[in-house]
Amino acid sequence: MRSYKFHALAAGAFLGLVGSARAQFVIDNSGNPTGAGIASSSENVDFGDVDLDGDWDAVFADGGDDGNDQNRIWINRGGLQAGPIGVFLDETATRFPAIQDQSRDIEFVDFENDGDLDLYISNTAQLTNQGNKWWTNQGFLQGGSLGFYADETSTRWIGLGGAGSSIPPGALLPNGTFIDWSCDCDFGDLDNDGDSDLVHSSYGGAFGGNVPTRLFLNDGTGRFVEFNPSGFQLTTNNIANGNPALWAEGIHQSNTTNTSGAQADIASSALDIDVGDLDGDFDLDILHGARQENPRIFRNRLQETGTLSFRDVSNAALPPNWSTGADNYEQELGDFDGDGDLDIYGLNWPGFNDSMLRNNGSMVFTQIQVLPNSGADDNEGDFLDYDRDGDLDLYVANFSGLDKLYRNDTGNGVMSLVQQTGVSAGGAASLDADCVDFDGDGDPDIIVAEDSFAANRTFKNTLNVQDVHAPRIPRIEAVSNKVAAKPGFPVRAQVYDNESYYVTWYHPTFVNLTVGGFALPAIKALTSEGQIFRAVLPGNLVGSVSGTWRSTDRYNNTGTSAAFNYTGSTALNFYSSFGVATNATNGQAPTVTALSVPFAGTTLHLGLQGAAGASYFWYLTDAQIPGLVLPGLATLNVTGNILLNLNGSLDANGRATVSLPVGNSIPAGLTVFQQLFTLNGQAALLAGSFGYAITTQ
Repeated sequence: MRSYKFHALAAGAFLGLVGSARAQFVIDNSGNPTGAGIASSSENVDFGDVDLDGDWDAVFADGGDDGNDQNRIWINRGGLQAGPIGVFLDETATRFPAIQDQSRDIEFVDFENDGDLDLYISNTAQLTNQGNKWWTNQGFLQGGSLGFYADETSTRWIGLGGAGSSIPPGALLPNGTFIDWSCDCDFGDLDNDGDSDLVHSSYGGAFGGNVPTRLFLNDGTGRFVEFNPSGFQLTTNNIANGNPALWAEGIHQSNTTNTSGAQADIASSALDIDVGDLDGDFDLDILHGARQENPRIFRNRLQETGTLSFRDVSNAALPPNWSTGADNYEQELGDFDGDGDLDIYGLNWPGFNDSMLRNNGSMVFTQIQVLPNSGADDNEGDFLDYDRDGDLDLYVANFSGLDKLYRNDTGNGVMSLVQQTGVSAGGAASLDADCVDFDGDGDPDIIVAEDSFAANRTFKNTLNVQDVHAPRIPRIEAVSNKVAAKPGFPVRAQVYDNESYYVTWYHPTFVNLTVGGFALPAIKALTSEGQIFRAVLPGNLVGSVSGTWRSTDRYNNTGTSAAFNYTGSTALNFYSSFGVATNATNGQAPTVTALSVPFAGTTLHLGLQGAAGASYFWYLTDAQIPGLVLPGLATLNVTGNILLNLNGSLDANGRATVSLPVGNSIPAGLTVFQQLFTLNGQAALLAGSFGYAITTQ
C-alpha cells in the first residue's frame, strides 16, 4: 500500500517466468484509462469503494521526486456506473481537488466515522515547502455526493504549533498544515475510543532521519490534535538526543538499544509505518520502518497501564544485530504462518535481501527465511492469496528489475518464487503494488504504480480460482461480569483472512449476543485498523450473556469466534409482575423477561417466551387492570392507551425478542405496562402472560 523510491538503481532484468508452466498474472491494461495525465509518476496506489457501490475504485499519489503533480482517482465502472466491472474511468477532474503537490502516499480512512472513505495524503518538502493534507468524502455527514472530495486541511488539524504541540511555529504553513518530509502515514485506533488516530512519520530533510515521527489523536469528529504527553516543543524541525521523546517513554536517543522506557528513538529516515496488535493484548503497536537505520517497534502500553503510552522495545522484539541499517525501504504485517498473530515481511531487511520474520505471539520475532531472488532493488510488497489456497502469498514491486510473485508453500510462511514479470532496468520502475479482486471474478488482481511518467500497469490473475476460505477470529477480548449501567463498553477481536488486512478492514463484522437464550440484534463492529475490530456492547444487560464474533468476506464466507460468556446483574427494582396468567395448551403461560435495564439513552430488550411456533400479540400500555377476564379470550392485565403493539411468531424454541429504544429525554421513574398473548390458549382462544410493570431508571 506504500511507495518509496529514494535509492540507486540496482539489479537488472531476471528470468521472466520461474517455476510455473504459465504465468499466474498477465499484463492487461485494456481496462485502464488513457489520455492526458495518465502517464504520471505514481508513488502509491490504494483501493477503496469511494461511492459504496460494491466494487473497488483506485486512487494514486502522484508527483514524488519528479515534482508537483495531481493525484488521481480511477472509478470502477461496475456498480453505480452500470458498466463492466474491472474497467476504470479517470474521474480526477470532477472528483478531486485541483491541487498539485509531491505526494508520496495516499491512504483511505473514514476519519469522521460517517461510513464513507476519506483520504489522507502524505507530501514531502524535499523540493518546495509542503505538508500533508486531509480530503473529505462529501457523502453522508457532508450532505453531498459520495465519492467526491474536498480539501479540508485547514480545519482538520487542531493546535499545530500551539500549547502542547511539539511542532515549532516556524514550520507552520498558510494552508493550515506544517512543513514535513512524509513518505508514509498510517491510521489506527491507538487509544481505543472508537475512531482512527494518525501515526505521522517523517524521513527528514535530505533523508537526515532527525525529524520526529508524531502521533495525532482524533477528537471523534475527524479533527486531530497532537499526542505529546511530554509537552515539549521543538525550536527547529529536528529533535536532538536528550530531548523528551514526545509520545514515547523516556528521552530521545538515536539508535538506542534500551528497552526499559528510559530511551526511545522516534526519529529516523522512515519510509513506512505499520500498526497492528503485535503482542496479543488487542491494542495497536507501531512497527516503525527506516531507510538507513534499524527498524523499530513501539509497544502500546494502554492495556497494561490504562493510559496511552508507548515504549521502544526494538532491541527485545527484533533479532540481535538484526539489520544493516541501510535500504530498509518497507515492511508489511500479516499472519503468513497461520498461527493467529502478525508476522513481518521485511523488504531489503537487511540490505537487498527480503526476509520473513515470525512472531512468537508475544512480539518477539525470529527470521525464518531470506526470500529467493530478493537480492535486488525491491521497493514494496503486498500480501494476497493469488491461488486461493487459504494462506498469504506475496507480490513484490521492484524499482529497477522485475516484480516477483511468491507462493506460501505449506501455509507456514516459507515462500517460493513462482513468477517474475514486468520490465527490465531502463523501463518503468515499480514503486508500489496493491492487490484486490477489482474485476469481481473471485481472485485478486494487481495494479502497479509506476515511476518516471510511465503508465501504471494492471496485472490480471489467470487462475480464476474462487475463494472458499472464511475469515478467522482466533482471539477475542474477554469480558468480566458486569453490573448493569448506562454506558456501553468496548470489546475487541483479531480478525484475519487470506487477504492483506487492508482488505479485511472492509469485511462486515458483528457481535451476536444472547441473554438468557434470547437473541439480541447483531452489533456492528468497526475496524480499529491493523487486524483489530471493535464493537461496543450494551452495558445495561441483565442475565446470563453469551456472545460470538462473526466476519464475512466479499464472497459470503463467514467465520465465527469461540463464545465468550459473562453475567449482567442489577440491584435496581425496575421490573415486576402483576395480575393473572392464562395457560397455553401445553399447560404453561407465556412469559416476558426483562433482558436489560431501561436507562435513558439505552435500548430495553425483552424476551418473549411461549409455545414453539405460536403466533403472539404483545402490548405496551400506560395503565394496568389486573385480572380482567375476557370470556372465551384470555385474562387482561393491562389497559389504557396502547403505546406500542407487535405481533409475529415465536421461533422453534418458543422465543422472540423485542428491542425498544429509550430516548435520552425519558425521565427516570416513568412506569409502563405490558402483556403477551399467544394464539394457543388452554381454556380460551388466547394464552396470556402476567402483566409486567417496567420503570425507567
